[in-house]
Amino acid sequence: MNDTIKPLVAGNWKMNGLTADLDEFRAMCQRMTPALAKKADCMICGPATLLSRLKGVAGEGPITVGGQDCHAARNGAHTGDISAPMLADAGASAVIVGHSERRADHGETSQDVRNKAMAAWSSGLTAIICVGETEAERKAGQAIPVVSDQLIQSVPDGAQAENTVIAYEPVWAIGTGLTPTTDDVAEMHAAARKVLIDRIGEEGNKVRLLYGGSVKPANAAALMAVEDVNGALVGGASLKASDFMAIVETYN
Repeated sequence: MNDTIKPLVAGNWKMNGLTADLDEFRAMCQRMTPALAKKADCMICGPATLLSRLKGVAGEGPITVGGQDCHAARNGAHTGDISAPMLADAGASAVIVGHSERRADHGETSQDVRNKAMAAWSSGLTAIICVGETEAERKAGQAIPVVSDQLIQSVPDGAQAENTVIAYEPVWAIGTGLTPTTDDVAEMHAAARKVLIDRIGEEGNKVRLLYGGSVKPANAAALMAVEDVNGALVGGASLKASDFMAIVETYN
């Protein structure tokens, strides 16, 4: 944990969320006290179909709203895609780019991720850039080289703490219930910090590094206490107010 960087806990609802689930979000907003908001930032990245309604519930309160992906172009003949200006128009303040599920399921390259991050910036959105190794890459001893290369290729020139967040999510830990040891997380985050400093200079010391991958109330405190872990990107546990806010309240 770095006390000079305000942590961020962001929930990724993925392809989940209907009108009825707004009640869970309302409960989160009610539980996010002013005292807690001073200690940690909080965000829910919901499906595009709910973004404007999530923003309507959140209002100007402490929980912000983000998107889960954006196209690199501002507009055009891209049926089914969502642009960064559309997300901003719906009330989003950030967008996840380069999630491992996008890289694996949609063949996105780090260059694609870089272009999307720049598109996010151009619309005033913070880019939450995801990186992470597969189980095979970790077993082969390639976790640090793989993640380092993803960072070098995915983070655009000119990245700053105010427009960029990095989320390290070991692919093998996402939704599996498995988590790396705290020593493993510390090693990966230290390596990521070094790459960021090499990539963007002193500003790399200020960018938030989130850990993601089966974060839940039972392990949040230990993970959030690791050096250079500045918050979490939470998957399944972000769908329930009780679970998600228990993670946020780690910072109480």
